Amino acid sequence: MTLSRPTRLFMMLLLAIAVAGCSSTGGRKKGGGYYKDDGPDANPPSNLDQVPDAVPRIEPYASGANRPYVVFGQRYVPDTSGQPYKKRGTASWYGKKFHGNSTSIGESYDMYAMTAAHTTLPLPSYARVTSMVNGKTIIVRVNDRGPFHSDRIMDLSYVAAYKLGIIGPGSGQVIVEAIPQDEIRRLASQGAPATAIPEPASATGSSPVAAPIAAVPVALAADPLSGPAPGSAPVRQPAAGGIGSVYLQVGAFSQPANAQSLVSRINTQLGAEGAPPASVEQSNNLYRVKIGPYPDRQSALDAVPMVSDRIGILPSIASQ
Repeated sequence: MTLSRPTRLFMMLLLAIAVAGCSSTGGRKKGGGYYKDDGPDANPPSNLDQVPDAVPRIEPYASGANRPYVVFGQRYVPDTSGQPYKKRGTASWYGKKFHGNSTSIGESYDMYAMTAAHTTLPLPSYARVTSMVNGKTIIVRVNDRGPFHSDRIMDLSYVAAYKLGIIGPGSGQVIVEAIPQDEIRRLASQGAPATAIPEPASATGSSPVAAPIAAVPVALAADPLSGPAPGSAPVRQPAAGGIGSVYLQVGAFSQPANAQSLVSRINTQLGAEGAPPASVEQSNNLYRVKIGPYPDRQSALDAVPMVSDRIGILPSIASQ
């Protein structure tokens, strides 16, 4: 059945109003700056400092979420042209009230993933966010619309706000700079890890480097009726003497099932390429997906373009 244009517009308006509820809850604010009924989890993971930044990669834009829309009488026009975007404003955060809810592109909001909401940046896309208070810089994946307040420029996930140092006050002055797809492609073609994306000239510092923590290999779950999951790798054992201890990290998840799904996909897609297997390592409550080991750092760097091209994710260098 083909919907008439008025019907389609009406449905888009309803969708925009629903999206507005995700990042613009009304009511008074509670202590700490978050909105009524929202806030941190009762028992957040203890290793939030260890959650890595989002890894920029080329992703197709979601068609519906990148059309012009109207919320609260304000018209917004998402920009998918690839033009530079760099603005200063106030960032806030949203937490447990929306954890698990659908974002504007249909993904589940994870308050412990490095994501953010923005009114006009392409969905999905990536942005560098720098605190004007402490100089810390993070990279987030923009996968939602909002915040629909004239005095705010971006809504951060709980962990992104935590790493930027604005959980306590609830908001803070930041610079938001889009990471365009042509920059991601250029870095991938040069074999540069995601961490090589330069910081903006306005940054007055960078996020402190966390000390490495012990990683515990996690066996991938198997279906008792069908045996091991397709594409799954054997449990990784730490390399001895530092030889072959370099890996490519391609993701980090708060849910082990998501990490396992990515491992299966990678091993299926890269198995014929002769690449080292992907596996999952657990660090407290975080599940990291890594490919390796590679004999040395240069070998891992040489593999970046192929891995990025085959699985659509630009990996970063990581050590055991």
